[in-house]
Amino acid sequence: MSEFEINIELCRKRQARLLEVLQGKGLSGAIVTQNAHVQWLSGVYFPPVFQSAAYLDINGELTLASPHKVPEVSAADKVDRYDAKYHSTMRNDQNLACLTKLAEMIGKPAGLIGVEYSYFGLHGRNLLADSVSDIEPELFYMRRRKEADELALMQHAIDATGKMYETAREMIQPGVSEIDVFNALQNVAVSHFGEPLTGTGNDYQCCSRGGAPRGGAVANAGELYILDLGPAFRGFYADNARTIAVTEPDENQLEAWSWIMKAFEHVEANAKPGKSCQQLFQEVQSLLDQSPVGVFNHHLGHGVGMFPHEAPHLNPHWQDVFEVGDVFTAEPGLYDPVLLRAGMRIENDYVVTETGVRKLTDFPLEL
Repeated sequence: MSEFEINIELCRKRQARLLEVLQGKGLSGAIVTQNAHVQWLSGVYFPPVFQSAAYLDINGELTLASPHKVPEVSAADKVDRYDAKYHSTMRNDQNLACLTKLAEMIGKPAGLIGVEYSYFGLHGRNLLADSVSDIEPELFYMRRRKEADELALMQHAIDATGKMYETAREMIQPGVSEIDVFNALQNVAVSHFGEPLTGTGNDYQCCSRGGAPRGGAVANAGELYILDLGPAFRGFYADNARTIAVTEPDENQLEAWSWIMKAFEHVEANAKPGKSCQQLFQEVQSLLDQSPVGVFNHHLGHGVGMFPHEAPHLNPHWQDVFEVGDVFTAEPGLYDPVLLRAGMRIENDYVVTETGVRKLTDFPLEL
């Protein structure tokens, strides 16, 4: 089996984890209508333009309503399709059509049913459940622990960013346009995957803290170019940043970079199961406050997986604690519009192990 094929055994393991939640909350089953959660249970990736849904009953049987066609492989016990398109035209009423198909397959289950409150609307209530309980927080929490199949998809996406940065370092020089850099890096990621991206990163501006590439904007001598790349492969995101000097970095830029390296040393020495993410943020904030140039005034990082930002949050506004299986980013930055033209942010991806962290972004950090 290819490392990127659906791993039925690991999907069943995730289903078993959800079953434990259902049993603990006295629920009769769970209906999921977010494509990410359908994929988490069944292994099947559905693009965001299509609606899918799945039902896990208390006996562990998974039923999948699939848009347009039945997938060749899935970790579902029952699968059927509904018409997501008519004569090649995508329907705008897919939600109703999908839930109608699921209702045909399972009826209207008795008892209290777990659903995602943010996504389970009136169609679901009318067709599938009279009494519901919100399990969305539990689903988000369970997704923190990445299994081997999820890590393989994420590592493939992360490896694409390494290739993208290689190309960026070859391209970036005075006069290069942000649009040309963006287009070239997207091409590198698509070539690496051998298929279209299912998501991309958000920061492609030079001499800026971040943002989409700007038409007509070009790099100039002395500036720093922040690239924060997040290509997604079959629904799983990478998210890491590098800052590249358009010409040789000056003393202020090198000084700021040395403090960011100290921040990474601190993260890698202190992040481990049981460590407060908020405390780690505060420690790095205190460290970077000592830098003679630049300010650090954003989060230290966040979890990443099927969404670009997930738990755990390395942020003063959350109380998360690192757990085994977390995949997270650490992205210390220092900014000064004059001395640092306009600043730098460097970001690594890590997975939390039993004893600490393992770095997933093993490519150069230099400016």
